[in-house]
Amino acid sequence: MPDPYAQLRQIALTAGFDAVGFAPADLSLEVGERLQQFLAAGWHGDMGWLAARAPERSQPRNLWPAAKTVMMVGHNYAPNYDPESRLGDKDRATISAYAQNRDYHDVMKKKLRELARAAAKLWACEVKIFVDTAPVMEKPLAALAGLGWQGKHTNLVSRQFGSYLFLGAVFLAVELPFDQGETDHCGRCTSCLDACPTKAFAAPYQLNATRCLSYLTIEHKGVIPREFRAALGNRVYGCDTCLAVCPWNKFSTVTTETAYLSRSAGPGPPVLADAVTWDDFAFRRYFAGSPVKRIGHTRFLRNLLLAIGNSGDESLVPLVLSRLSDPSPLVRGAAVWALARLSRTALAAAFAAFGIAETDESVRQEWCDEGFPTNIL
Repeated sequence: MPDPYAQLRQIALTAGFDAVGFAPADLSLEVGERLQQFLAAGWHGDMGWLAARAPERSQPRNLWPAAKTVMMVGHNYAPNYDPESRLGDKDRATISAYAQNRDYHDVMKKKLRELARAAAKLWACEVKIFVDTAPVMEKPLAALAGLGWQGKHTNLVSRQFGSYLFLGAVFLAVELPFDQGETDHCGRCTSCLDACPTKAFAAPYQLNATRCLSYLTIEHKGVIPREFRAALGNRVYGCDTCLAVCPWNKFSTVTTETAYLSRSAGPGPPVLADAVTWDDFAFRRYFAGSPVKRIGHTRFLRNLLLAIGNSGDESLVPLVLSRLSDPSPLVRGAAVWALARLSRTALAAAFAAFGIAETDESVRQEWCDEGFPTNIL
């Protein structure tokens, strides 16, 4: 039998992956129990797929009974800049580091197919690949395979790559030698918990996604609660704060040869004044091949308008006013909030033109919350 550590590992590294490990296709009962507690608390919010296929997510063999070994791979996407530094560029949108490149689903899947073909040939077995779109608990499996450990921010932390690893899985219908699982090295550190802008962590290792800015800007389809809008700052897609402050990042290997961002450059952070004028076509053209495109133009505008409200730039008032007549109530409501932050005078004038005629309940509520109730409310 070929040595899996010598051959398949080398194939994975040659394909462009930065970390490789083997784990049994068997997760502990504790992993499933933690998932059930998360779901029971309602911390998954709009992410109904987490609950819909919880049994498969809890145990790899429930997803594919033939699985005996899981080969976990990691792709380093560590940025060569401090993501937090861009929060000060209030004239520009801030986009999570992982999304400033080609969509990792596409890049990872292509490499995983190459790896799976090699594995199937070496051991004459069936294989299946997964990249974040199937009910697979990638982070516990990656920890079991020795790629890192789940930190207090619930993301994987690697001693070599810090908090910046994309994860992919190859399920194999053959039992191979397993790597030694990684132990927790967070110690007493609470940097990630302390830095969270919205206090989304109920406790170490417990994330309430409904308070998380990444969830709110990417997964959440409705109105972003008012209590989180100021904390959003200029973020329009995701949040890197809990990852960026992890002390293990300073020990990570970040070079132009290994960093995913350097190999997969995407569009830079857009200027707020430009992006708010885009139609759907312009939005899709700018973010072609980027994961940002997946949230759609409407949710992007929702996030962008909140960022404009946080910018304090009164010169953007005319652009915000133009969105008060947007076809989407989600956009109109965000425009009301943004205008209220930039100019109360402009808001009062806009109420006569837009607020009184507004028919959508959620947008009327935004006007009411800013002190402009109508007889419709």
